[in-house]
Amino acid sequence: MSKLQLIATAPMGLEAVVARELKELGYEDTHTENGRVNFTGGPEDIPRANLWLRSAGRVLINMGRFKATTFDELFEGTKALDWSSWITADGEFPVNGRSQKSQLTSVPAVQGVVKKAVVESLKGRYGSEWFPEDGPKYEIEITLLNDEALLTLDTSGSGLHRRGYRLASTEAPIRETMAAALVQLSRWRPERPLYDPFCGSGTFLVEAAMIGWNIAPGLRRSFVSEKWPQLTEEMWSNARDEAYDAVRDDVPLQIFGSDIDPYAIEIAEAAVKRAGFAKDIKLSVTPVSKAKPPGDYGVILTNPPYGERLGDDAQAEAALRQFGLTSLHYPTWSIFAISPSTQVEHYMGRKADKKRKLFNGRIQCDFYSFFGPLPPRER
Repeated sequence: MSKLQLIATAPMGLEAVVARELKELGYEDTHTENGRVNFTGGPEDIPRANLWLRSAGRVLINMGRFKATTFDELFEGTKALDWSSWITADGEFPVNGRSQKSQLTSVPAVQGVVKKAVVESLKGRYGSEWFPEDGPKYEIEITLLNDEALLTLDTSGSGLHRRGYRLASTEAPIRETMAAALVQLSRWRPERPLYDPFCGSGTFLVEAAMIGWNIAPGLRRSFVSEKWPQLTEEMWSNARDEAYDAVRDDVPLQIFGSDIDPYAIEIAEAAVKRAGFAKDIKLSVTPVSKAKPPGDYGVILTNPPYGERLGDDAQAEAALRQFGLTSLHYPTWSIFAISPSTQVEHYMGRKADKKRKLFNGRIQCDFYSFFGPLPPRER
């Protein structure tokens, strides 16, 4: 099989982080668009990308793009694509769709046309009039944007944020993929302390620890394309062996988290233990006013509570105010916070050095960066 056009989906505003991850994995020819990073690779790169990408939502195969202003154009364009190179005669192939700024606005109708076109394409290849769809799953997505159709196959299955270590969560959890991206944007390194005073279910802490030990985030889970005959057991085995060999679990970690809610700490402890960091991440039930991260030149990375998700604006504002006061005691620390509140800079008593617009779920937030001094270089 020749080189494939692959796509790593990315949350809006984090495309550059996903592109950097791909480059660090050795994929140089990346091309970024809104919500996705395109790259090329062979079939063996599908397991690698699924195992290693920390901030991407899914890994897709780009089956083809073409103009589609009518249902006829959509049908013929879809039918012309090489579906049988992936979808087996017994393959299950559901179709999901979305349409934006396009003449074909009815998503159910678009999905139906794509399904019929794929069936017609497979009929020609397999010489069959009927497909049982009781074999491996090949989820097709049709995205229409500005009258251009993009057809993809999903190789991940459940989203890449499902790492497998978090069985329960607090009221307002941050996705694992978003947390990993923010750890990377903070430029934290394992030789520096990291602390989250509103740690909730501990996602920032676990993602940082995985980065610190170079653990591939997909090592504990399975992917839908593991059942595809084109991606052999050897490919998956090689990718996992490479990931296991890359682990550096001898690196000492200084990672701490606290929360005022004992139930949140219970959930965080379970996640930390399940992820294999019970001895390396320290947790405590502590209000932010009593927060005392150990060490100097550390990184505070947090998702402070806010009323829109937690239901109490006054409590959220009080926590943010106290967070600002507590941060004054740590002049050498760098502070990073994601929040929809417009009062973060006010409570921190200074303008952020950097602000990045992001979406946490569907809520528009800013990622505030307050840089502290760099650690002094050792002589």
